[in-house]
Amino acid sequence: MNIDELLEGKVGKRVELEFSSSADGSNKREVILKPISTGAEKNLLYRQWVESNRAYVDRVSGGKLGYVHLPDMGQGSLNQLYIDLDVENQAKQGVVIDIRNNNGGFINPYVIDVLARRGYLTMQERGMWEVPARSALGQRALERPTVLVTNQHSLSDAEDLTEGYKSLKLGKVVGEPTSGWIIFTWNTNLFDGTTIRLPRQLIRGSDGKNMELNPRTPDVPMTRPIGETLTGKDSQLDRAVRELLGN
Repeated sequence: MNIDELLEGKVGKRVELEFSSSADGSNKREVILKPISTGAEKNLLYRQWVESNRAYVDRVSGGKLGYVHLPDMGQGSLNQLYIDLDVENQAKQGVVIDIRNNNGGFINPYVIDVLARRGYLTMQERGMWEVPARSALGQRALERPTVLVTNQHSLSDAEDLTEGYKSLKLGKVVGEPTSGWIIFTWNTNLFDGTTIRLPRQLIRGSDGKNMELNPRTPDVPMTRPIGETLTGKDSQLDRAVRELLGN
């Protein structure tokens, strides 16, 4: 039987399948499962990739550094960033901020705020532990050194983030130049119902120059060799860790 055919149209539903280890159908066993959508599968694979990178950074930094990744610049990614920073990275000496393959959106000011805010007070309730005042009062602030990792597929608002990160001197940028693809567009509806995207807002960097077709360059250039993924190595993360630890 074709297993894809048996699972077609069954997303979210209980499905019972019989499997046999022999061609004559003997040694049967029953498997009960609930199929997920390709979108859900893609998200699970993505989170697996993030967790793998987090473990990689933890290993190569000797447990000193944390890791977060932003796949886009939407509200969902910002919410996940808050969770990852709070849960995984408050006990770390620094954090690798990865925006490789980020396809944009518009949350860069909020991310910059979290990375740029500096601590100036701590608070300690009687009999409790000491905590940064900003976090205790509900204001998002990492208050840790960071390094930003980019590649040629970091585009749109990921480039705005890179520009802000460099202009405010929040840390080193490691990797490849960004895409140079940053101009804001809006949906426009035609009389026949067709929807098209039109560029309507120019974006300039801190130097006053148009950022479209003008990639943000890294402070530390590093391009991954072809096929490196298959070796279990990530030279861009390796270099980011070395820069953040000062090695």
